Amino acid sequence: MSTVELVGAPGSPYTRKMLALMRFRNIPYRIQWQSIGQIFSPDGKQRPVPKVPLLPLFFLPNDAGDEEAVTDSSPILRRFEKEFSGRSVIPTDPVLAFLNWLFEDYGDEWLTKSMFHYRWHYERDAHHAGSVLPRWSMVTSSDAEVEPLSHAISSRQIERLRYVGSNALTKDTIEGSFFRFLTLLNAHLQTTPYLFGHRPSSADFAFYGQLTQLALFDPTPREIVAGQFPRIYAWVEILEDLSGLVVDEAAGWIDVSGGLPQTLLDLIRELAELYLPYLQINSAAVMRKAELVDGVLDGRPYQQNAFPYQHKCLTWILEQYEGLAPDDQKRLAAVTDQAGLVAALSACQQTLQEGR
Repeated sequence: MSTVELVGAPGSPYTRKMLALMRFRNIPYRIQWQSIGQIFSPDGKQRPVPKVPLLPLFFLPNDAGDEEAVTDSSPILRRFEKEFSGRSVIPTDPVLAFLNWLFEDYGDEWLTKSMFHYRWHYERDAHHAGSVLPRWSMVTSSDAEVEPLSHAISSRQIERLRYVGSNALTKDTIEGSFFRFLTLLNAHLQTTPYLFGHRPSSADFAFYGQLTQLALFDPTPREIVAGQFPRIYAWVEILEDLSGLVVDEAAGWIDVSGGLPQTLLDLIRELAELYLPYLQINSAAVMRKAELVDGVLDGRPYQQNAFPYQHKCLTWILEQYEGLAPDDQKRLAAVTDQAGLVAALSACQQTLQEGR
């Protein structure tokens, strides 16, 4: 594969995640800035349609050599690890690689709750998004032509809030966790420029993707980030294009043998006390075929529609954990002991075993 082809949009955090990652890795790409319903190849032929219409949409060859449409960013970037050499975004130490997987999943599946919540919960944010998002694929269209699409996008996305988990009951949990995340990341960035050292990982790009919207686009969270966390605002701008970053292939990652920085442990504790418990109660609801996740999270009642995909996410996390060599599991337990990570993973394992 010489040049990667995809369809995306600036308002899609996963599009931004993958574009920045490909720039860093110097992977050549060609992107169409347009909507899912208007996908054509350069010669004008209709391209394959994805099973689920999400952005970014990549056109990649399958095992038979035929073009197929794929959308899930995490497996795609790991496929690129095999197909493009150099400037890897996966840490070489298995312990760090597992933490990277966990952090990337948190960015993709929990931090996106903050993005979706702020964009569609607050009236001025929803108006801003509804006005701008359709114009990214209809920049030459008249206001009269865009207005119906603006209304349709806003209505559809606001309706989806119940699946993301944004509602009156969860508002304080989502907003409180976002502010806590900013506080913890802000502290960590004062010790190292990226999550796991002096080179970015896939988790950095997952955080970046969501923050392109939260820090740069949506009015309410943008004011929080720019006003109280200017370091994070600057960090997001820096990650936009790391194509020229000089990478130390031998010593770019944190050396786990010396322990983990306290600031990184504080971030890990946030995942152990908030994100993994969320995945746990969601999986319990999915496995008993309940319509709602109904439990306590972050010390508050928490309720949303059960989300089968995030049940798969927990399954994949545990597969990665259980796939670590015994010595690596011991090292992970030792370096994250004060963060309570292994205890949280064990609780998730028990929930999945009980649900089978």
